[in-house]
Amino acid sequence: MPSPSEAYADFRAEQRRQGTPFAQFRERFDFALDPFQVDGCEALQDGQSALVAAPTGAGKTIVGEFAVHLALAQGRKVFYTAPIKALSNQKHDELREWLGHERVGLLTGDVSIRPEADVVVMTTEVLRNMLYASSPLLDGLGFVVMDEVHYLADRMRGPVWEEVIIHLDPAVQLVALSATVSNAEEFGTWLQEVRGSTRTIVSETRPIPLFQHVLVGEEMLDLFVDEDGEPALSPGTRAASRPVVNPDLEQVGSLSVPVDGHRGSRGSPRHGGGRGDRGGHGGRGPGGGGRGSAKGRHGHGGRGPRGGTGGRDRRGTAGHHRLRGHGGDRGGRPQGPRPPQQADVVRILEQEALLPAIFFIFSRAGCDASVRRLDRSHLRLTTDEERTRIRALLDERLSVIGVEDEQILDLAHFRRAAENGYAAHHAGMLPLLKACVEDLFEAALIKVVFATETLALGINMPARSVVLDKLTKFNGVEHADLTPGEYTQLTGRAGRRGIDIEGHAIVVASAGFDAHAVAALASRRTFPLRSAFHPTANMAVNLLARFDLERARETLEMSFAQFQSDRSVVGLARRAHELEETAASYREAAVCERGDLREYADIRARMTAREKELSQARSAAARDSTRSTLRSLRRGEILALPGGRRQGYAVVLDVDREVLGGPQVQVLTTEGRTRSLRPGDVPSAPAVIGTLRLPRPERMGSSKVRKDTASALRERLSGHHDDPRAEVRRRSGRPPSTAAEDPELIELRERLRAHPCHGCEDLEAHERWLRRLARTEKDLAGVQRRIEGRTSSLARQFDRLTGLLTELGHLERSRAGDLEPTERGLHLRRLFSDRDLLVAECLEQEAWAQLDAPELAAMVSACSYEARRDSPQAPELPPGTRFDAALATTERIASSLRAAESRHGVDPTAAPDPAISAIVHRWASGHHLAAALGEADLTPGDFVRHCRQVVDQLEQLSELPHVSLTARDAIVGVRRGLVAQEMER
Repeated sequence: MPSPSEAYADFRAEQRRQGTPFAQFRERFDFALDPFQVDGCEALQDGQSALVAAPTGAGKTIVGEFAVHLALAQGRKVFYTAPIKALSNQKHDELREWLGHERVGLLTGDVSIRPEADVVVMTTEVLRNMLYASSPLLDGLGFVVMDEVHYLADRMRGPVWEEVIIHLDPAVQLVALSATVSNAEEFGTWLQEVRGSTRTIVSETRPIPLFQHVLVGEEMLDLFVDEDGEPALSPGTRAASRPVVNPDLEQVGSLSVPVDGHRGSRGSPRHGGGRGDRGGHGGRGPGGGGRGSAKGRHGHGGRGPRGGTGGRDRRGTAGHHRLRGHGGDRGGRPQGPRPPQQADVVRILEQEALLPAIFFIFSRAGCDASVRRLDRSHLRLTTDEERTRIRALLDERLSVIGVEDEQILDLAHFRRAAENGYAAHHAGMLPLLKACVEDLFEAALIKVVFATETLALGINMPARSVVLDKLTKFNGVEHADLTPGEYTQLTGRAGRRGIDIEGHAIVVASAGFDAHAVAALASRRTFPLRSAFHPTANMAVNLLARFDLERARETLEMSFAQFQSDRSVVGLARRAHELEETAASYREAAVCERGDLREYADIRARMTAREKELSQARSAAARDSTRSTLRSLRRGEILALPGGRRQGYAVVLDVDREVLGGPQVQVLTTEGRTRSLRPGDVPSAPAVIGTLRLPRPERMGSSKVRKDTASALRERLSGHHDDPRAEVRRRSGRPPSTAAEDPELIELRERLRAHPCHGCEDLEAHERWLRRLARTEKDLAGVQRRIEGRTSSLARQFDRLTGLLTELGHLERSRAGDLEPTERGLHLRRLFSDRDLLVAECLEQEAWAQLDAPELAAMVSACSYEARRDSPQAPELPPGTRFDAALATTERIASSLRAAESRHGVDPTAAPDPAISAIVHRWASGHHLAAALGEADLTPGDFVRHCRQVVDQLEQLSELPHVSLTARDAIVGVRRGLVAQEMER
């Protein structure tokens, strides 16, 4: 309970809010806003920018919506940006419902709806392009909301976010909405430096409590329990006391144990809540958000029994259920838990009133396979009335799909699964089908969705529970464990604000299950935000078109990437300071009253260096002599080996003078073993001390022949020295040392003896201090190199890039000596893609000037597509010689470009990839989807998404010479049918 002074302070704060824009805005909601929402809104009302970092589903967007309210109240414009078009479309619909159609616009590159409206939703790339073009739409802009701003860590698209933040007019208030990141304060400090007054608001509290569970067989165990063994929230999420890992989970990975009567056991709801009892997950209001009906978990006014619909208490005493498939009391051998079938997991969730649920599967094929498995199990999660509503929605939405494309889209199976209450959701699906799944899930008609992790990146599809059957995923290189940030992002989907009063994350235990590893993932709720900013060719010409070279470099220095790099230098600078102090103390100690000790040490160092140089020259001469000797050997010659890896006596069996790193000599030792001998195996040349008649080479494969030959070798060595090195020294030996006669070394020795410090009694102690000083100075130089490498690192990258662009003719020196874009560079300004420089070079060299519209679309596909994996087969190409010639020219230009990039130390541009160019050519030529795809291993969703990229690139080309008219015709050919429907959705 607050103290009287705290209560009075709250009262006065509330009085000050009355009559403000925030007070009016707050009246929209029939619930009290959370403290972080209030802080964010008041920061904007006070004229500040705001960074709001809070968990998924916490309600960050309320702060963004207040920026919209405040802008309209002040007669200013507001832009609301999102990282992907699907989120932009979703936010556009929400704002139109609030403000009306006439006040809200949408700009996503391929869609332009009322761009001059007071409120415009757009992708971040569109706003970046507007800033570089100084668009008149920026006039009157007062606020910019950047949703999901943690996207700036994305390697491909992250730099766009920083460009926007840096280039926005200082008068524009920024609202940055982010997931909870561990370095939010660092990011906020950077925003403060770049944007001016910025308030950082961080909340790590989920509005909907999250419980973590482990499904072992058919038994649901809580991951965390409190000191009394009661189920507990994840650490740091409203937990009254520090929870611990459920002791019953300690042995799950290796033992077969009954879980009845143990702490945190939910008991399998085998005897209740079957398919006919669906009321638990059908409610859409706050009262329907608990675990089951009123008799369920919250039916007694608190944290009621955890048995759910089965009627047992928390300890599962009704029935003493054993883990299925684990041997039970039958005396079976201990074994790891056998994960239940997905259909069984779904049935358990249905009986426990934990639907709707999202199963995160880390592959598209896995999502589709999961739906097929549920279909084969004849599982049905919907009522007849729900099936009728699902069928009506699908009939309306899917009527635009032609009969010829129904089979390739497998619509019959999609409809059947959806009507039964489950579906897949991944990037390989047609966007229209994904949209149907999203709408049906939001309406609680689809109960289970099998989704890839992309669903966790912002699409508004919260669920009552989230299920993970694996805690590893393929990252493109290897199968790696989920990070705490990834786990938090995925499980953050559990718990629907305003619908549920708690969410549930469920991990399916399998062999090797480690409860503490899962607990570590669930306990660390944040992840660090790392900038992916780096200069690009397009960025360089855009900066130099607006600013001089010095200002452009300063702009890069303002990036979050450089900010983080410079902050990391602080620790290095501290280390450098410590080393400098240590070196200073060593210099004081290393002082000789007789003379300059550093000068004396320098003479010694020069002597050591000269001796090393002479020794290396002697060794090189010895290696040359060894190589020459080995090359001259003949079969049957007896060798005395001087040591090293090969020592003793041997006879030559064969000499290979052409082998790499050779010559290579095969010898037989006195013990009858064959060995190979190379120049590096002996310190000096072996000595030939005689010959031995050998059997024919083909007979030397016999063990007996080798033993007899070795015996003959030992007889021939009678009378020779036992130590072969003595024979070597007597006959040849290493080249003699020249150190004693070297004039430079003689002169240095004389200078050392004549130096005043040479006779000092404390010379040995002085030299010890000098050696310590030398080591410290070496360490200091290394730290300083690291500091120099990090400070202004982006500016150095930029300098290398401008050198490349100058060589290619995109930049030139002005009369004032500054860099500025040429006409070619101004064309490059309009190109935004990963291969922007390659496209610009192809346009300037008119490599695509002879192509027709479908061929140009196919070529743009090759310059925007990158296969997920290498194919052993040559790609199918569009018919005709024009495309072949243009592709050959493009590949030649790409090769030349990579050579120039290598010269300037710039990361190479990827070569064109024509893997699906023939498919795009057929589509742009008017074929329907099934005919265009043919037998290719390309999903409809990937194809439609790629066509959007092709259209984006073609729209950029439509304003440039040589290809503008053809590009416009190509846009018409590509933007049709299902592609157009998705782009206009």
